[in-house]
Amino acid sequence: MSPEYLITQIFNGLVNGGFYALLALGLSIIFGMLRIVNFAHGAMYMLGAFVAYYGALAFHMPFFVALIVAPIVIGLFGLLLETTLLRRLYEIDPLYNLLFTFAAVLIIEDAMRLAAGALGSPYETPALLAGATNLGFTQYPTYRLFVIVVCIVVCAAVYFIVERSPLGARIRAATEKPELTRAFGINTSRLVSGVFACGVALAGFAGVLAAPNTNVTPTMGDAIIINTFAIVVIGGLGSILGSVVAGFALGVIAAVGAVLYPPIANTLIFVVMVLVILFKPTGLFGTTERTA
Repeated sequence: MSPEYLITQIFNGLVNGGFYALLALGLSIIFGMLRIVNFAHGAMYMLGAFVAYYGALAFHMPFFVALIVAPIVIGLFGLLLETTLLRRLYEIDPLYNLLFTFAAVLIIEDAMRLAAGALGSPYETPALLAGATNLGFTQYPTYRLFVIVVCIVVCAAVYFIVERSPLGARIRAATEKPELTRAFGINTSRLVSGVFACGVALAGFAGVLAAPNTNVTPTMGDAIIINTFAIVVIGGLGSILGSVVAGFALGVIAAVGAVLYPPIANTLIFVVMVLVILFKPTGLFGTTERTA
């Protein structure tokens, strides 16, 4: 195996890792604020891809416009879901939250299967990003390089907002001391709704990015969300930095592992998850307080 081929696979791993990181970020933000494991996150990823697809089909929506429109649409859908249904379950057993989000996956996927068919459709790569870029050691698809850069920028922006901005300070305060936060006049219900909407909007954004890279199907979120849950556990439940680092790192590890030993390709992420749980149950960047 040549070094050039190995480096190409590392870049492929960074592409997948970018999708993992965006999805894991959304899951971590929602869990950190609401203490909800959102099983419907993969469905939001799929819906984001379909918004881009049908936007192009019906309205000739350009890809770069879809990158803005789709997360807004999915965020509003998540806001509607949270305010009308999910909010009613906060004060009861968390098991009901899991059952509700799992049921939402089945309903959304079946609805899209009826609307779009089981096989799905291809989404064309934007002309501006078509072709390949010379990296010196190989020609690598320009669109995939774009995905890597955009994912890194978005992850860095989300990390800054949550960990370094006044808004992020309010979110963290509402997470750890909701009663005290309300005493300072902060509307925690509105904050919760906004955080949930932003979390699912990140999934929708990842879905748009993934659309030119794969076939847009009603079940496209199923496989990636299983790996994403494992990555969230590895990084640490509720840890923003852990989601980003684990997402990119596990994307690369899985890609390289598939080259070095193909039979383990589909299970390598879960092997890493088991090892992390054995030696650091809170995850690489998690804390006891965040995962309690």
